[in-house]
Amino acid sequence: QVQLEESGGGSVQTGGSLRLSCLVTGSILSINHMGWYRQAPGKQREWVAVLDGGGSKKYLGSVEGRFTISRDNAKNTAYLQMNSLKPEDTAVYYCKANVVGITGRVVDYWGQGTQVSVSS
Repeated sequence: QVQLEESGGGSVQTGGSLRLSCLVTGSILSINHMGWYRQAPGKQREWVAVLDGGGSKKYLGSVEGRFTISRDNAKNTAYLQMNSLKPEDTAVYYCKANVVGITGRVVDYWGQGTQVSVSS
């Protein structure tokens, strides 16, 4: 059983910072790409940042320069450093990991989400 555990969400004022963490646990061989997504009330889930197994990063245009995705392979953990937060960043943030299980099967797993609220 593979699980993703997110942490680090909270409430901040405009211009503040938060650091989200996503720990992958369970019976895994390796993790390919990992990413962060978000869903604001009444809106569809959108991707925010992706980090592939080779280290390439991609960002949603509206967060580029403010957010930084990283990962610690030894800890099976991904991070999202969010700086200069804006009210429009308010959403539930989800982590997704593309995991190779011990059987060799490749599956996408999602975390339960963590709330980020930015007040003006």
